[in-house]
Amino acid sequence: MERLRRTMMFVPGANPAMLRDAVLYGADAIMFDLEDAVSLKEKDTARVLVYSALKTFDYSSVETVVRVNALSAGGRQDIEAMVLGGINVVRLPKTETAQDIVDVDEVITAVEKKYGIPVGTTNMMAAIESAEGVLNAREIAKASPRMIGIALGAEDYVTSQKTKRYADGAELSFARNYILHSARAAGIAAIDTVYSDVDNEAGLRRETELIKQLGFDGKSVINPRQIPVINGIYAPTVEEVQKAREVMAGIREAEAKGSGVIAVDGQMVDKPIVERAERVLALAKATNMEVD
Repeated sequence: MERLRRTMMFVPGANPAMLRDAVLYGADAIMFDLEDAVSLKEKDTARVLVYSALKTFDYSSVETVVRVNALSAGGRQDIEAMVLGGINVVRLPKTETAQDIVDVDEVITAVEKKYGIPVGTTNMMAAIESAEGVLNAREIAKASPRMIGIALGAEDYVTSQKTKRYADGAELSFARNYILHSARAAGIAAIDTVYSDVDNEAGLRRETELIKQLGFDGKSVINPRQIPVINGIYAPTVEEVQKAREVMAGIREAEAKGSGVIAVDGQMVDKPIVERAERVLALAKATNMEVD
């Protein structure tokens, strides 16, 4: 079963208290930010702080991601420090072409070789934040075997479209659907954009329900208060859990009989149904629902 990524929380790299406490908030992934959340004069300090946090604190219960700066703006130094620190995923901001991914992959490979880290250890994801990036999303998603996901960055994207964020999200419909389809074609995760109005829980719920319906793996968050809301929306119902249990019990029964045919309640069970059942049980376990 692939890793859950319901919530990916931004943590400013220059905030020592948040670096220390980030693992306590309940997000599936922590995204240390060395880019937009850090002022130019704090870039070097943030890089050192995040490296030290990776070496000091136990983040083993979550996936660690870092949003680096562009290669031309300190990204090479970011990547070297983060790969050496043991980061799980390097996230490239403002990705526009597959070549952007190839270039970062080459830097990561060089760092892994330099420090004797097995090549391929460090994963990558891309944030897509412009019309150019959206239209190239399919190629971006397949640009490197390191890629584990692509994410929509809505604020820059809507600006590039000469519009703004609206409550119904219509301005993001094409980008969301194209990014999602590109991710699925590549077999990687699709992460939705942040919901920036942290005091509007009803709006967050509405948007999260929409992106869950579309099929996104999860959502980026900018405030710990958003995490339980999003995780709760991704939690399966009791009925969904019961059905998933029945599917997995049917598989075990068929295996015990040596049968290649699996049926539950008289209906054939095929691979997509099994995959959905496995995801339901993983989501149930993550929200402390009984799955045995």
